[in-house]
Amino acid sequence: MGFPKRSIPQTLSVLLLAWVLIHCQTPIEPEEEEKKEPMTKPDTVKLEVKFEQLGCPSECSCTAEGAVDCAGVDLTEFPAKLSDSTRQLSLQNNKIEEITVEHLSHLHQLETLNLQNNWLTTDGLEDEGFEMLEQLAYLYLANNQLTAAPKVLPPSLISADFAANQLTRIFPHTFGQKPKLRSVYLHNNKLTDVGLPDHMFNASDSLEILTMSSNFLQVVPSNLPSSLYRLHLKVSPSSNNKLEKIPEGAFDNLPNLRELYLQNNHLTNEGMDNETFSRLSSLECLDLSNNNLSVVPKGLPRNLMLLHLEKNFIRSIPGDALISVRNLEYLLLHNNKLRSRSIHPAAFQGLKKLHTLHMYNNLLERVPRGLPRRAKTLMLLHNSISEVGRNDLALYTLTELNLSYNKLTNAKLHRDAFRKLRVLETLDLSGNALHAMPLGLPRSLHLLEIKNNQLTSIPDGTLTGMDKLHKLVLSHNQLKLNSAYQGAWMELTALTTLDLSGNQLTYIPTDLPESLEYIYLQSNRISSVPASAFEGTPNIKGIFLRFNRLSVESVDESSFSHLSNLQVLDFGTGNTDIPLKGDEINGKKIKDEQET
Repeated sequence: MGFPKRSIPQTLSVLLLAWVLIHCQTPIEPEEEEKKEPMTKPDTVKLEVKFEQLGCPSECSCTAEGAVDCAGVDLTEFPAKLSDSTRQLSLQNNKIEEITVEHLSHLHQLETLNLQNNWLTTDGLEDEGFEMLEQLAYLYLANNQLTAAPKVLPPSLISADFAANQLTRIFPHTFGQKPKLRSVYLHNNKLTDVGLPDHMFNASDSLEILTMSSNFLQVVPSNLPSSLYRLHLKVSPSSNNKLEKIPEGAFDNLPNLRELYLQNNHLTNEGMDNETFSRLSSLECLDLSNNNLSVVPKGLPRNLMLLHLEKNFIRSIPGDALISVRNLEYLLLHNNKLRSRSIHPAAFQGLKKLHTLHMYNNLLERVPRGLPRRAKTLMLLHNSISEVGRNDLALYTLTELNLSYNKLTNAKLHRDAFRKLRVLETLDLSGNALHAMPLGLPRSLHLLEIKNNQLTSIPDGTLTGMDKLHKLVLSHNQLKLNSAYQGAWMELTALTTLDLSGNQLTYIPTDLPESLEYIYLQSNRISSVPASAFEGTPNIKGIFLRFNRLSVESVDESSFSHLSNLQVLDFGTGNTDIPLKGDEINGKKIKDEQET
């Protein structure tokens, strides 16, 4: 049973995930796009004082430090009788529809106001109310029903969150003239190009984070502050309003920008020029995935470390397209239209730091030439690769190689194809047309998968020397008991997991290694379990035998008596009169596979 033709690889590079978490905020759902500055939660164990002393509303909890928590108590009106010394006010998750000047006029010490997830409208907010909060640093108004932003916010503001409203307009003094402003969240609104003032952040020269994803913008906003280091301008994939063009010089004044997210738009190579990104001298992460690019863009900045170009229509990589990005570490080109002959042999030349290359779900007919010599992860699955030559994989530092779901046959897989992969730990050849396990596999392997092929043979010596192999997956092939040479499994002295499910075995293999912990034998033709079946595997924890030809009489219960570590014995369905009598063996319940 093979995976769907366009399935995503099961194993993504751990290095890629770690780097993204450290260096680039991975683009996620718009409503969670950025982590907001945390509000201090009132400590109810600490110094809780009488309501009369602080002027604490009965529905809320208050602390002597000036924190008032009224979150999620079904308030329909702004709480009355708040103390003048209130510094942090939590009103999120209520049903408040209106806030007047009178409500706020005495809160001169208020620093944090959280109004997320209420029923506030623009008509229900009086502009002067926020303006008089001279100490206000953090304002959270996400998930309300505002159609226009407040005209004036106090200059003390550090962070403002207006995400997930219905904003169509921003005013010059909404975010302008805020010298301390560092982050603004405007994603998931209805902002258009005409709804933004020309100098939206005038004299707000400390702004670092701006998210404007999933709006109705068609052009990159102009006059962005030079202090920005993270800019989100992506849209949701289903949106009909997408960026089509990046105006000339749009990013020229952003020397500090480190992360730029432009995914899910309608950007083309014609909609930008070779200088579009060239002046972003600090840029490390550029996401142009799911656009309409036909070729890898030129003029990329030197310090770029991650370039995400997934889901475009890229058909070629010119020899000079990546010549400037000497610090590139991650290049993600999956789900495009690349053919091997359209990748220039010098395309990756000079990329000495490039260690992760994803090119799966393309139209590659063979392994591309000139691959980065220091690559550690190479994902070539779901292409049309039909051959691997002797020198195609001259990658001495490669640790993970995925060639699954291509068109490989033994005849066109050179027996020395893997000879230079001396530190390779993970190899996936699943979903090809191999009829025998390939010779010359790296002895450094920890994980080997060759499922969903046509294997009928494991030739003599194929597994010799693989003393680091922990997991071997050979499921859904045509292996029989005599398909493997004598003693093949015993050579795998470090093996803990062996998957032989979905083959044509009639007996349990007799030469299993002592290190084995899990063996998967379901969906074979096994008709008996003799007393000696597992005598050489004292460490085994899981045995899976469902969908075979077993019956109570053909299973010798003594075959499990010495297995003190056995946790799962799965006969499941598909056998005759199984599970065993009493449903227990060695005092352990015979478990269904779903119970593991």
